[in-house]
Amino acid sequence: MTIESPALTIVLNHPAAESYADLIGVRFPHVRALVATDADRLERYIGEADALLAFHFPVEVFDKAKKLRWFQCTGAGVDSMFPIRDRAGHIKVTNARGIHADIIADYVMVGVTMLHWDFPRLLREQAGRKWHPRYLAPLADKTLGVIGLGSIGATIARRAKSAGMTVVGSKRDTSVPVEGVDRLFASDALADLLPLCDFVVLALPATQDTVRLIGPSEIARIRPGAFLINIARGNVVVEDALIKALQTGAIAGAMLDVFEREPLPEDSPLWDMPNVIATPHMAGSPTNYTERVFSIFADNIERFLNGKPLKNVVDLARGY
Repeated sequence: MTIESPALTIVLNHPAAESYADLIGVRFPHVRALVATDADRLERYIGEADALLAFHFPVEVFDKAKKLRWFQCTGAGVDSMFPIRDRAGHIKVTNARGIHADIIADYVMVGVTMLHWDFPRLLREQAGRKWHPRYLAPLADKTLGVIGLGSIGATIARRAKSAGMTVVGSKRDTSVPVEGVDRLFASDALADLLPLCDFVVLALPATQDTVRLIGPSEIARIRPGAFLINIARGNVVVEDALIKALQTGAIAGAMLDVFEREPLPEDSPLWDMPNVIATPHMAGSPTNYTERVFSIFADNIERFLNGKPLKNVVDLARGY
């Protein structure tokens, strides 16, 4: 897209870049959108960029982005910027916070139900034409713990509470109550929170403090009959320790949408475990994702052009 004296030049480094370019062209005819879906075009255009839209920040071209003043992430996590965040203080960083909460809460509550009822086993029995009825406690008798009560975690908490569950959770600031949470713990009190839970849901942002937060000692605090659900980042959990706990029955099972390595390697034992539901990092992928992101992006383009504060600004020092 070529515009004489553009008000703003945006480089689009994203698989849906053409769609974003079309949407920008209709809404902002005086903004130049440069599609850079491959490394060569990114290398060619990044020096012209006032703004960049991408899922991951391309740190390899950071030194060439001399004009860059704004990065719009199409996801919620901006951990891709951590390697250069000490040099990126001049760049405003915004994310797509707010578009994922409902669908991730859907995923979590489906996971809670499937794990509680052991649907993997029921489906295996159906495939084998086996008739094995059994008794089960209602979910309302169970406790769900949410580690990380941002917009996603808070939505999960409300959903679990609406199912009649007891809900506990952890966050940095415990001075403000969270709707649906019966008991609030500080983020450094996991040793007290974990033994209370029948379901542990990881909804943490990706920061240096959350890497490998759930290790062998934390896993050992989870009840043997409890389940782990991870919709945060794969590196929040020490995966080898989790696999061992699942194999030995130290915890009952897990539903995992994120992994230390993605795609999940074909030789990972998680693929074949009867007590694991593994999904391909899709919990936060609603339909019309591009349009949902663009509603945030377009608002911020207006704000950027008019010198107003941007929405969904991320504090790189904190990581969210």
